[in-house]
Parts: sequence; structure tokens; C-alpha cells
Amino acid sequence: MEEKKIMSIVAEDGSIDEVEVILAFEFKDTKKEYVIYTKNEKDENGNITIYVSTVDRNNGQPQLGTITDEAEWNRIKDLLRELSKTEVE
Repeated sequence: MEEKKIMSIVAEDGSIDEVEVILAFEFKDTKKEYVIYTKNEKDENGNITIYVSTVDRNNGQPQLGTITDEAEWNRIKDLLRELSKTEVE
């Protein structure tokens, strides 16, 4: 069994959450880094909620950011679809 990768994230209010990293990746052409993680919460259908954030390493400690560009978000969703296909096969 693969060992879970845990990361601590600090919220704006200073609280700390321990989350499980599902995938960290970079788009080579844009040099932008991303992390997909979960707090292992389930929605009303029993599916685990996942979060996707950008990773900014410019200020020493990595900072998580939001994805606001629709084209960028669509590219990430396409990647997730491809990954889910390979997981099932």
C-alpha cells in the first residue's frame, strides 16, 4: 500500500489543516505548479471532495492560490479526466 502524503496548509485565519496530497504537477509550457488534495470530506453523494490550487514558491514558503482563469481550469479538468481514465483501466 502506498504511503499517504500529508501536507499542512495554513488558512487565512491562522488555523492549520492537515490534508492528503493526491497529485502535484507542473505544466511544462507555463512552468505553473499545482497541487490536488483532499481533506477526506464526502459530499451528499458519498464522493470525496478534492481541491486544486496553484503553488507559488516566490516567497520562500510555498503559498497556495486559486485558479481564476477559465482556460487554465479547463486544462486541469482535462488532465483529471485523462488520469481518471487510466486509473480505471
